[in-house]
Amino acid sequence: MKTSITVGGYARDNIRATVDFVRSAEKLGVSQVWSAEAWGQDAVTSLAFLAAETNRIRLGTGIMQISARVPSMIAMTALSMHALSNGRFTLGLGVSGPQVVEGLHGVAYEAPLTRLKETVEIVRLALKGDKLSYKGKRHALPKPGGEGKAIRLDFPPANIPIFLATLAPKSLEYTGASADGWLGTSFSPDYAEAHLAHIREGARAAGRSIEEIELHVACPVAIGERVEQMIDARRYGVAFSMGAMGSRTTNFYNDALQRAGFMDDAKAIQKLWLAGKRDQATKRVPDDMVTKYGAIGTPEMVLERFRLYRDVGVASLTLRLDVEDEKEKIGLLEQIIDLLNHL
Repeated sequence: MKTSITVGGYARDNIRATVDFVRSAEKLGVSQVWSAEAWGQDAVTSLAFLAAETNRIRLGTGIMQISARVPSMIAMTALSMHALSNGRFTLGLGVSGPQVVEGLHGVAYEAPLTRLKETVEIVRLALKGDKLSYKGKRHALPKPGGEGKAIRLDFPPANIPIFLATLAPKSLEYTGASADGWLGTSFSPDYAEAHLAHIREGARAAGRSIEEIELHVACPVAIGERVEQMIDARRYGVAFSMGAMGSRTTNFYNDALQRAGFMDDAKAIQKLWLAGKRDQATKRVPDDMVTKYGAIGTPEMVLERFRLYRDVGVASLTLRLDVEDEKEKIGLLEQIIDLLNHL
């Protein structure tokens, strides 16, 4: 099983410390670093810097928000990163959610799956070296009735993997049908079919196998003897995802946990959060919504969790390490690599 890490996302991050951490991760054998993009750092700038500071580790956008960019610019950026990194770039794409898309980018959150499909199709035209001639429901190149003509990007063709960050059932099916890899969140190996059944169905309908799709899933990791304390420390983050990572009517993280069997819990936490009762929402998070969605506990407990991820077909764990001290973070990463080596 491979490991990857996520960096960036917010302007408060210390870029020099981040670079040192990624260099150390590369030496330890971590296979990939993903850049976060929310409402702080963009997904690409930090990776371009890291491309010059590293040699082997793969660099991926986790994720590049499609609503903030037109498809041709996504393709130009991907090809630029491919060249800068000597072929180490992975293009991770996602639709984000209505609060960010409409609140930050001022774009209507309409037909997100259609926009994702069309974006991927246009990007793949560009990666093949074709002229960008396309007519879809949301995108048309060249612009109809205008003076433009179909243009081929000034890059040689390139094989750049496209990973999709998806959560809703139809989007997961599209991932299975089309993507090179999946960037999974709100995933538990205990309830793997809440996600994988849809990816598998999409792959089957497209004449593919789920084994052709590289499954990368986020995995919060904490190792220690004070298990209850580590669980309590993560309840707020779960409550935030259930209540704040989306609108009242559109929250893909909440929906994913409902499909896994936490319907009453997820709805109750969201209701408390939206009512401004954040402390109560945090306390309402049951242990299983923490422990089943990561690897938390003693070394033996964490190793058993890693086995579960491996056994359901996960190719790579994207580690989430809630440690601020850089030396402690490297120490935890070394401990994780040692445990994974037992597999």
